[in-house]
Amino acid sequence: MPSPPKAPARKKDLKVNKDAPPSKPAAEVPASPAPLTAKNGAPDEFALPTKEVYKPDNQLQLVEKDLQEEIAKMLTANNPAAPKNTARFNMKERVYKLEPMVDQLLVHYTTDGWLLHKASEDARKQQEVEKQVEEATLRFQNEVDRAKKEKREEGTDTDGPDDSRQLRNQFNFSERAAQTLNYPMRDRETTTEPPPTASFSGTCSQWEIYDAYIADQEKQRAQEELNKQKAAAKKATTVTDTAETSQEPAKDDHGNVLHHGNMERAVKVLERMENQNTYKELAMDFKYWDDMSDQYRQAEGSLLPLWKFYTERCKHKHVTSLCWNPEYYDLFAVGYGSFDFLHQSSGLVCCYSLKNPSYPEYVVGTDSGVMCLDFHPQHPNLLAVGLYDGSVSVFDVRRPTKPLYSSTAATGKHTDPVWEIFWQEDEMLKQLQFFSVASDGRVTLWTLAKSELLHQEMMELRIGSNDKKEVEDEPTKGNLAGGCCFDFNKAQDHLFVVGTEEGHIHKCSQAYNSEYLQTYQGHDMTVYAVKWNNIHQRIFLSASADWTLKLWEGDNPRPVMSFDLNNPVGDAAWSPHSATVFAAVTDDGKVHVYDLAEKKHEAVCQQKVVKKAKLTKISFNPKHPILIVGDDRGCVTCLKLSPNLRKVSKPADEKQKVEDLEVAKLNKVIEIAMKGGVAAE
Repeated sequence: MPSPPKAPARKKDLKVNKDAPPSKPAAEVPASPAPLTAKNGAPDEFALPTKEVYKPDNQLQLVEKDLQEEIAKMLTANNPAAPKNTARFNMKERVYKLEPMVDQLLVHYTTDGWLLHKASEDARKQQEVEKQVEEATLRFQNEVDRAKKEKREEGTDTDGPDDSRQLRNQFNFSERAAQTLNYPMRDRETTTEPPPTASFSGTCSQWEIYDAYIADQEKQRAQEELNKQKAAAKKATTVTDTAETSQEPAKDDHGNVLHHGNMERAVKVLERMENQNTYKELAMDFKYWDDMSDQYRQAEGSLLPLWKFYTERCKHKHVTSLCWNPEYYDLFAVGYGSFDFLHQSSGLVCCYSLKNPSYPEYVVGTDSGVMCLDFHPQHPNLLAVGLYDGSVSVFDVRRPTKPLYSSTAATGKHTDPVWEIFWQEDEMLKQLQFFSVASDGRVTLWTLAKSELLHQEMMELRIGSNDKKEVEDEPTKGNLAGGCCFDFNKAQDHLFVVGTEEGHIHKCSQAYNSEYLQTYQGHDMTVYAVKWNNIHQRIFLSASADWTLKLWEGDNPRPVMSFDLNNPVGDAAWSPHSATVFAAVTDDGKVHVYDLAEKKHEAVCQQKVVKKAKLTKISFNPKHPILIVGDDRGCVTCLKLSPNLRKVSKPADEKQKVEDLEVAKLNKVIEIAMKGGVAAE
């Protein structure tokens, strides 16, 4: 039977004959010889197949040297799906770093097995057990063989030996009932005399617990008194002093234990410990957080919200004043009143601490709304407060039950709301005194006497120009401008600037109380705040209801720089660390932070803090990089400045001072602004 015809060769089945000349065309390849045939002329089915080589037309032409060249290929066991740019945060250097080692292992299948490695400890123990079993089996077999041999030699009965001890199977299993001796049960009893018992019963009420607590407190106080007496005797005090000390009776504090000072301090410590656990994350952010994105943006910053301070007693009240304590940097006072003059109510003064955001440390209520307050710089326990009814008061925050001093109509109180108050020490008499300004156009000096509050009129703010003839003119003598704010110069404490309702700012001196030293005109509406720079003694800032912030210098009656915030500006404040950084709050709930060294026309940070409230006041902390803002709903929010918002000049050597560098930096900014025409007209 003839073999079927061969199918034509496909391209992928073709093989190249390396022995053929490389340049020889495919047409010149000799045809394969005819298939072998058997003797009878039929095709041989057992003949070896012939090899036919076809060369494609597009095959690469290689010379013998190229064919003999060895090409090395390296195979790697890398996972193609493994990530190559994995970055992890380095806690030590506080930056993100690329991970140099990437795990290339990829497990396709895994299962638990029962195999043990020969070199492992478990395999060694198993081999020892198997060896012991084999040795025991061998000893038993040898014993059986020896017994059989002895019986054959003696010619005795050739019964098989007792193989009851022979292992039944490889698990070394034996039946307990057949091979274990069961010992009989035994009971043992012992009788002893019963221990003596006594019945006791009683009742305990809350009053008995209270009496026991009181007795323990009295015992402790008596022991303390006894220890004091012994200590006094050792110091060889006089007999009279010893007798007076021994005759002092113990105080009866039965009704004041729960309200004792020690109890109050203990409760405060417990409350702070609880708040420390509750606000742990915020405390860690306050101490360690820095916005890492500031490294990639040079002239931008951010504010991190921390705590919110609020109490139910300040509901429906406005935050009218903020003031940090000059000695305890975690303590600040908040004044609550109302800027809505048609809806006035009682006021409130709260002293909050960063250590306890849940409730104020001290709370003082007033009959009229609180409009301003200020801590004494040398006596941090004295707090001066200005009220809406025109009176001023001085409180001791250690005993905030009632004011130490308070002004009345008989002692010369203001007839309109007091908008600003400021402590200042008398260098000559070393008396405690403070200044106040009100809408009645009076700047008043108040002095703390032994039993009363003395007042002295420092200046009357008159409407009009600074002409002596107009001041002495009789028809205009009674026209007074309402004062809204004022601030004293940090270097020359006798100089101060006053902002008025008509938009003018007057520079005054305590030595010349009959006229203004300078009048600054630039605002069209009420000036809400004026602040001297904390470092530069010739620069001050003003905020007004005409939506602008203005920067003033020395005797220049026109503003050096002006910033439009598109909303009424409620308050402004300079940073205590840098001469070019200041912040302001607006009615749309935003905080604007400026750094004139970075941007002269725009804010480096503009962030909305509250949604549906108006921000009224702002204050920088004198030590920590935080600020607080108050709104018209009685809430105070603490914000932390990012590194770009608290840049400070670094001196090149020890001779340079940071203050001098900051002053030079601000002078350069003002000089460029005046030369470039940035000054507002």
